[in-house]
Order: sequence, then structure tokens, then C-alpha cells
Amino acid sequence: MNFSAWSIRNPIPPLLAFFLLVLLGWQSFNTLPITKFPNIDVPIAAVTVVQSGAAPAEMETQVTKEIEDAVAGITGAKRITSTVTDGLSTTIIEFRMEVPTDKAVQDTKDAIDRIRGDLPAGIEAPIVTRVDVENGAIMTFRATAPGMTLEELSWFVDDTVIRALQGKPGVGRVDRMGGAEREIRIELDPVKLDSFGVTAQAVSAQLSATNTNLGAGKFELGTGEQVIRTLGDGGTVATLADTTIALPSGQFVKLSDLGQVIDDFEKPRSFARVDGEAAVAFQIFRSKGASEVSVAEVSNAVIDDLRKAYPEVTLTKIDDTVFYTYGNYESALNTLIEGSLLAVFVVLLFLKNWRATLISAIALPLSAIPTFYLMELLGFSLNLVSFLALTLATGILVDDAIVEIENIARHIRMGKTPYRAAIEAADEIGLAVIATTCTIVAVFVPVSFMPGIPGQYFIQFGLTVAVAVLFSLMVARLITPMMAAYFMRATEITLP
Repeated sequence: MNFSAWSIRNPIPPLLAFFLLVLLGWQSFNTLPITKFPNIDVPIAAVTVVQSGAAPAEMETQVTKEIEDAVAGITGAKRITSTVTDGLSTTIIEFRMEVPTDKAVQDTKDAIDRIRGDLPAGIEAPIVTRVDVENGAIMTFRATAPGMTLEELSWFVDDTVIRALQGKPGVGRVDRMGGAEREIRIELDPVKLDSFGVTAQAVSAQLSATNTNLGAGKFELGTGEQVIRTLGDGGTVATLADTTIALPSGQFVKLSDLGQVIDDFEKPRSFARVDGEAAVAFQIFRSKGASEVSVAEVSNAVIDDLRKAYPEVTLTKIDDTVFYTYGNYESALNTLIEGSLLAVFVVLLFLKNWRATLISAIALPLSAIPTFYLMELLGFSLNLVSFLALTLATGILVDDAIVEIENIARHIRMGKTPYRAAIEAADEIGLAVIATTCTIVAVFVPVSFMPGIPGQYFIQFGLTVAVAVLFSLMVARLITPMMAAYFMRATEITLP
């Protein structure tokens, strides 16, 4: 079937089809996430086991080796790396790229569940998580408050700032850097312990047993049930200091009689410095697949609200990678537009006919804009790689239209009407146009299936070029001949 002749005789369906494609493409362009690089997914799972007080040698023989033996037999496991420290064992399992990440994590969980009975009874439940290979934090803020102590400011960041940011669209996680956690420290006096005949271990055991909140069952009240809870948590430092401690002699003393109860903060294990001064900072990470620009806009709005609600706390941005990401986005768009204008100018320079140039130039937006719709369906984003593909394809998108319009102009010079020239010229050149496009697709599509991490980057490059070129073929076979038939004028086509 000659699609070009059908399009010339029935112009409404192809025009309506491309109008809908352009509309869908424009909507997709406005909703596509903006990132610096393509999102990549590397199947990596991590197994973390905690056993308080265990030496590294014990963790290695009793925990780490058991876990490594269990996960070594998982289908697709490629590399296993373990790290053992005091009371902590971390095992990283890297899988082959063809293994889906969700399947890799689930298989790891199943393997750990099968050996749970072989692990020491004193360990905490093994934690199996996926390791996301993503870019770093998109924004970093510093919190300062002259009227707050370091631990108070840290608590403000944890309880107020992070809670406000978590759960917002696109925000993956928020990590605090520096600061300190609140800690209630009990310093027992050895002399007083000896005088009362009680050990520090006995005091610790009694506090652990009494200073807690536990469920105590249910009771019926009318037609319903009520839950009973035993509240042993003191709630305040003073209440904790008044806790009764039983002595071996059968007598009782208060905890404050055995030492001091101090409301303090734990020893810092990390720190953050800004301009040489200690600071409490927090980093914002985007979730996988989210737009860096959208996450930055949402986060900045939340931070502005917090500044108004808590004027005593100053939240200052100290690092922002989104600025560079958006700069790359604008630069790529400008390059794409400049390349399109230069391509149209070159076409005008050689065709020397504004109608033919306009018909050829229309192939650019009709090919590029619908490509965004396919990019959204494929899960792509607007990044350096995808924009590179579109920029590279700018000159290619008008090739088919130029070939079509030049052949139509040649038939018009032979004395045919534009209508007849468009039908015959499009039919004559159709196979060559299709062959040219298929050759380009055959060159770029294999790039999309490179193995490993480079393949996850270049899949957006190869498929974006291929999709754009295929849309340009559709334009050349359906829109270009049809517009030439109704828009070209025989009197404006000069003889060579």
C-alpha cells in the first residue's frame, strides 16, 4: 500500500494523528523527570547482622561465613563482599545485570531465612536491603540556632525538619550530618555500690525490667474491649532518679542514692563543619526515578515554611547540585533549538524556496515532540544523554523530508501539477527513504543493548535516536507529500 498517496487523498486522518501525537509529546515533555544522568539500576543486596558485644572473630566464624555460604548459591550472584567489625557484620551481594533487583533482594531474604536457625541466638534479626546506586544528595542545608544546645538543635532537625520533608513527592530520604543524640547517662558510684552490697549489673537489670512500657492484656468494658498497658517509663530524668532499686538485703534505695543521673548527649561519632565551625546539617536525596528539579522545588517550599514557623532557627543552603542539573537542561534545550534553526537555514540555503523549506522544517517538531511521549512510556528522563541523542538527531530528522520534497520539486519541473507530482514522486522515492531510516535505526539500536552499567546509560541514547528517526520517517511518508500536494506552487519552482 502506498501510504503517501493515501495521505494525499485523505489528509484529515494523518493531520489528526500527528496533532494528537504532538499533544501527547508536549504533555510528556512537561512531566518527564529532569535529572543529570539516566537512572541506573544495579542489582545489589546487603545483609546486616548486629550482635552486641561480639568480637570480630566471633562474628566472622558464627555469622559472616554462614551468610556467605547461604547466599553463594543464589542464582545470578556474581560477587560477595563482607565487612566485619565489633558486633556488626555486613555482607554485600552483587548480582549479574540481567537479574531484576527485586528478585535479587527476595532471593537473598529467602536464603537468610533458611539459615536463621543456624545463626547465634543472641543476634538481632538480620536485615536485608537493596543498595540503590544513585547520585549523591541533591541539596545540603545547615541549621543554626544561638538559643539551642547542640543536642536540642539535632533533635529539632530530626523531629521537625526531617519529618516535614519525608513523605513529600520525590523525596527519597533525608540524612542528618553532625550534631548529637540525647543520652540519659547513669554514673554509679563504686563506693556506694559496695556499701549497699549491690552490683552495677544488678542495677542495670532492674532498670531494664522496670523502666519500660509493656502490654498487660485486655478487659471488657460494656460491649467493647479496652487495652491495658503497664507504664514503667519514668518519662523525666527526675522520675528516673527516684526509681526504687532492690538491695540483696531486702531493703530499697533510690537510684540517685547509688550515683548520678545526668541528662546529656552521647559521644559524637560524626561531625559537620561549615566555615570551620561545628554545625548540624542535613542532606536531601531524591527517590529513584524522581525529577531532581521537582524534588528541589518541593524541598525549598517546605524549608521556606519551616523558616516562617521557626524564625529562631536559621536554615542555610550550603550545597545545591540541582542548579547545575537545571543549567545543563537549559543549555541542552538551547542547543537543540539553535541546531534546529541552523538546520532550517541550511535547507533554505540549498532549496531556495520558502514553501519547500517550511514543509521540510515542520518535520523537526513533528518528529522530536512525539519522541517525548515514547520516552515517558519507556521510563526515560530528560538528562544529558537523552538530550545528546535529540541534538545529534536534529539534522537527521529533516533528511527524509528533504529527499521527499526535492524529488517532488523535480517532478513539478517536469510540468506536473503539485498534486500529481507529490503522488508519483513519493511513490518513486519511498523505498529509498525507508531504507535510509532503517539503516540509521540498525546502527543506533544495538548501542542500547550494551551489557553492564554502560548499557543502562546508552539505552536512552540509542532508543531516543531510533524513535525520533522513525517518527521522521512517518512524517516524510505521510505529512511531507500531503503538504507538498496542497501547499507547493508550480510557478515558484524554477528550472535548474
